[in-house]
Amino acid sequence: MKQDGRRVVVSGMGAVSAAGVGALRLWEAARDGQCQVRPLKLERPYGGRIKIAAQPPDFDPLAYLEPEILPFCDPFTQYAIVAADEAMAQARFGHKDIGGPRTAVVIGSGIGGVKTIDDEAHKEYQTRERADPLTVPRLIPSAAPTMLGMRYSCNGPTFAIASACSSASQAIGVGLQMIRSGAVDRAIVGGAEAAVINGSLRSWEALRVLTPDCCRPFSIGRNGIVLGEGAAIFVLETEALARARGHEPLCELAGYGTTSDGFDPLRPNVEGPSSAMRQALADAGLGPDDIDYLNAHGTGTHANDIAESEAILRVFGERGARLPVSSTKPIHGHALGASGAMELAITIFALRAQLVPPTIHFKAADPKCPIDPVPNEARRVAVRAAMSNSFAFGGINSVLVVRRA
Repeated sequence: MKQDGRRVVVSGMGAVSAAGVGALRLWEAARDGQCQVRPLKLERPYGGRIKIAAQPPDFDPLAYLEPEILPFCDPFTQYAIVAADEAMAQARFGHKDIGGPRTAVVIGSGIGGVKTIDDEAHKEYQTRERADPLTVPRLIPSAAPTMLGMRYSCNGPTFAIASACSSASQAIGVGLQMIRSGAVDRAIVGGAEAAVINGSLRSWEALRVLTPDCCRPFSIGRNGIVLGEGAAIFVLETEALARARGHEPLCELAGYGTTSDGFDPLRPNVEGPSSAMRQALADAGLGPDDIDYLNAHGTGTHANDIAESEAILRVFGERGARLPVSSTKPIHGHALGASGAMELAITIFALRAQLVPPTIHFKAADPKCPIDPVPNEARRVAVRAAMSNSFAFGGINSVLVVRRA
């Protein structure tokens, strides 16, 4: 629960996704049910079975970033910086306005600079080219938060969180807790991932969880995920600070819960996710009946969707079958460590627009997923508070709750 009554708000957000650069583009694609999955684009030939991905289209880092910092930036860091610049602008901060020891930077990434690793491995095993001397500072997962910290002169706690597909949500939740505790007053938080490369695609194919056609969460006929890339970054601060400078926040970040299944490296269970949802509700001071929309983890894999559906019903009871629940991963792909941040951005837009985005590609209800997935078309809903779920390999669960500020 809140320790000292410090309400934390989201003052700005930004995103890079398969919909392009900008949080609004991500929301419009989700709202309108416009799938952003396209034919796979890689620098080197790929002989695998999967030919699709959700990649930012025609992303040119030089259009957004200074050439002198690019040698230090793997694509996941590039995405983080571009999204953070947008979030800072929406929060009405210049690059040097938010710095100092009272601002934290916490960014989640499941893998970090994996494209850099892939490129350097190709040099070593194929072309025998000289290694890039900036390989190490570019590939480390902490590259994204440290580059943001330098960009905005932030001297507070700065670190990366790597919790697979819960990375971004945990980073956001940790930022919330740090502000509430009084350790900092503001935090730049979110997630970034750029893992659509030859090596990771081969690895995901070996797990047999990638769909060759489309992702359809909670539906009959679902057959897996589509890998995505991107970032979403948020500026958090106390409500008092936002109001004092005359800034109208986007919403309150009201609750956070995180648990571990302690069960299996791959298989989901029900107890961990349901416990995380209950924790997030308690942290927000809300009950199950106060949530009007739930953005699901909703991977489109057989076992995960069944487990999440059961967890929702355990937490929300009979109302769980009527609660609007949608997965937006068929729109922007499963961006792994960045997914929770991208989905929180969509959840905030849904809260503000009073409009729930659809779960697209939905064919027919699966009796093993007896929830309301808002199939194929957006729905007008009076949303007082909303929840966003992120569940990860290893059984790491993270849940966020937002409500109107």
